[in-house]
Amino acid sequence: MADGVFNIAKGRVVEFYNRVENNDPAAAVLRIYLLTVNQVDATLIDHDDMAALLAAANTEALFTNYVNKVLTDTDLAPLPAPDDSADRYEVDIPNIVWTAAGNGVNETMTKFIVAYDALGTDVDSGILPLTHHDFTPTTDGSDLTAVINALGFFRAA
Repeated sequence: MADGVFNIAKGRVVEFYNRVENNDPAAAVLRIYLLTVNQVDATLIDHDDMAALLAAANTEALFTNYVNKVLTDTDLAPLPAPDDSADRYEVDIPNIVWTAAGNGVNETMTKFIVAYDALGTDVDSGILPLTHHDFTPTTDGSDLTAVINALGFFRAA
């Protein structure tokens, strides 16, 4: 397993980040999902929306106090300039915290998914998965924090 970009989002992650940052459309958000079971990466990245992903052999977390997290324009840093000296583009999101994660129901995670919801309606069939990241903590009732790489959640090079 590793980190990667879904086929539907290849070449588009920076665009979707920018759309959320600029409220275009106004309700656009990034959504963060946790999985407890996932397909192999080569199969996982073929899903074109969250409904298809969750209908396949992938299981969204159900631990006590879990919800998919929403990032709006106010949560995102302004779109950075490309790194011309290193010939790449990096975008970042803040660390994500689930307060008092588990204890009633505990689970072990396998993946952290960043997805784009243009309408902000949380309808899985309209949400595009962008990136997936290995994430393997087990809940125990304490806060669960997804610490995002200091270089960002996505790099186009």
